[in-house]
Amino acid sequence: MKRKMAALVIGNADYPAGDELENPVNDAVDVSTKLKSYDFEVILGTDCSNADMEKKLKEFSVLLKTHDVGMFFFAGHGMQIDGSNYLLAIDTDGSSEIDAKHSSLSLDKVVEVMAKSKASTKIIVLDACRNNPWKRAWHRDASMRGLASVYAPKGTIIGFATSPGELAADGIGRNGTYTEALLQHIDTKDCPVETMFKRVRNTVAAATKGKQTTWEHTSLAGEFYFNLGIDKLVDEYDETALADGLFGLDTSKPSHIIIKDLKSYNWYVQNPALLKLDEKSVKRMGVNDLFVLGRNIYQAACGSSGAADVFIENFVSRTAQFGAGKRKALLDGMLFEIFFDSTGNFRQKIKGEYFDEVFDLQKVPALKTSFDFIADTLVAVGANFIELPGRGHELNVTVSTKKGKKGYIVESVFIGGQDVFQPPESDWDDLDGIPSYSKTVIERLNGNLSRELVVPQRLLNVTYTPATVGEDDVIYIARGWSIKKS
Repeated sequence: MKRKMAALVIGNADYPAGDELENPVNDAVDVSTKLKSYDFEVILGTDCSNADMEKKLKEFSVLLKTHDVGMFFFAGHGMQIDGSNYLLAIDTDGSSEIDAKHSSLSLDKVVEVMAKSKASTKIIVLDACRNNPWKRAWHRDASMRGLASVYAPKGTIIGFATSPGELAADGIGRNGTYTEALLQHIDTKDCPVETMFKRVRNTVAAATKGKQTTWEHTSLAGEFYFNLGIDKLVDEYDETALADGLFGLDTSKPSHIIIKDLKSYNWYVQNPALLKLDEKSVKRMGVNDLFVLGRNIYQAACGSSGAADVFIENFVSRTAQFGAGKRKALLDGMLFEIFFDSTGNFRQKIKGEYFDEVFDLQKVPALKTSFDFIADTLVAVGANFIELPGRGHELNVTVSTKKGKKGYIVESVFIGGQDVFQPPESDWDDLDGIPSYSKTVIERLNGNLSRELVVPQRLLNVTYTPATVGEDDVIYIARGWSIKKS
């Protein structure tokens, strides 16, 4: 489920006077940030010397030994010499074509490194056809401008900012014209990379009034998507179960009748519905229906349905006769509902009302596969947690306070030697700029830390400093506080 992806991203702009560029460093930084959001492991270089570029390519070649997808991005000056392409460092020697070749990064070398790697998908993106700074000094023919066509080895797609032999616009904003279009379309969900490049081509043509035509060479055998929908990351359940807002109800099915009643937001309808969920009815239910049932049981419990609350508390005994696979589907759905909304998108804030109760089930060895499922799913979508839910690891936390006149004031929260306490947003400040505080005690604050950190209380070891802070002492914490996830 987890895609292992690595990228080398380089942006060179600080060339010698007269040849400097405005956008490439911004291009590299923005592309790097975007790739990290899709869980790429990124090596970033800006304003690199030739030695820097060679060093980073070696680091990249090591990463490619253990990654399924490799991507190389370069923004800066590029040129062709004797039919081969070279990516210019900020210290490339332009005295002659020979000097330039041996003080630049050869695109052929990049292609070869990636071709010989174990990565099954290789993506090369070059916003590097702006011009050759030394074309007049070298008395070059106009036909030699821009970059030359390149062979794409098996499993590779190479995207150029413009057609072979043509020049690309440097851009009038933060990014180059090509990179700006790339950043615009890379987020399109479930869009194959070839289709994405076509959309980039259309946007660049519109931005340049048809003067610039992007270009690709490809030998990809399979599909690659930057922004994968949850249904492509999880193959155990159908799309309409993962994005259950799409789930169509068929009231001729017992499971769908229960789901319909659970969606009623009416306790007098919800509570009797769960009595229908027994060993006999479950035998006729498929895993997708049970997954959606699990989601709606959790949802109903969060809406204060007493029967749903009791079902979660007694999950082990209530589902003992359901069979391992069907029991798993129910619990998978409950866990999924905590972290994902009805469109299948990851929640920015978990639905945590019964988080502890559901995660207490992790103590039951027979239910381990469900917690593996949710942990793997969270990894696949690149969810950012200090400790990954589902793995069952303990987390040690130290809350640092100072003694005030009426109690203790929280100053910081340390995990692994780092302060992860996020100050409140300014909206929570009093008019004079002084943060307003809420009163609490250790037991309640530990519960809030559990929800913020998304770690069950039984796995959360919290200590307070100074050691004189007691269970009954009043603790003040700034309203609107949160935990930094990275």
